[in-house]
Amino acid sequence: MGESRLDDCTGALIAGGRATRMGGVAKGLLRVGGEPIAARSIALFLRLFGRALVVANDAAPYAALGAPVFADLVAGRGAPGGLHAALSTATTQWVFAAGCDMPFLDEGAISFLAARREGADAVLVRAAGRLEPLHAFWSRACLAPLEALLADGEPSLHDVAAAVRARIVEEAEWRLVDPAGRSFENANTPEDAARLGLAAGPPHQL
Repeated sequence: MGESRLDDCTGALIAGGRATRMGGVAKGLLRVGGEPIAARSIALFLRLFGRALVVANDAAPYAALGAPVFADLVAGRGAPGGLHAALSTATTQWVFAAGCDMPFLDEGAISFLAARREGADAVLVRAAGRLEPLHAFWSRACLAPLEALLADGEPSLHDVAAAVRARIVEEAEWRLVDPAGRSFENANTPEDAARLGLAAGPPHQL
């Protein structure tokens, strides 16, 4: 992206889950257009932001990505734990957090959200009546509220958004850049993978 690169942000791929519904297969290794989702996402993050990291409790599937891999600092808390690790380890003011199983991340759509960060602690889209916290910008201002919520129990990322100054992009506005909502597609099950045209890759190979 040259001069327009967002140097105040790190792209964070959240890959810490056990993928039980996918039969234990590392979802980031599923291939879109012949390329592992995780490799495609990290390459996009490096173009957009210049920095990228992966949060995964099993580093092996992601070791060849060219981005540092960090384990959860608070174990067993799912996506909120992954976001906590990303915000704790990133050296930038902002993190763009996305799931490792999202094959259609788009540079233009992410930049659209980035332009709406001023005056907010987080920027999320509400689509089909629900927030999309793993295709969202989160600032370091979210770290202390997130840590407090994790200390109290097992919050959702929706709880985190409610505890900070979150700017919500409503669906009508979002459809200007992503009419079909493709950015939010993800593969939780083999059926999802088949529907999205994803192919399995060799185990632990990128």
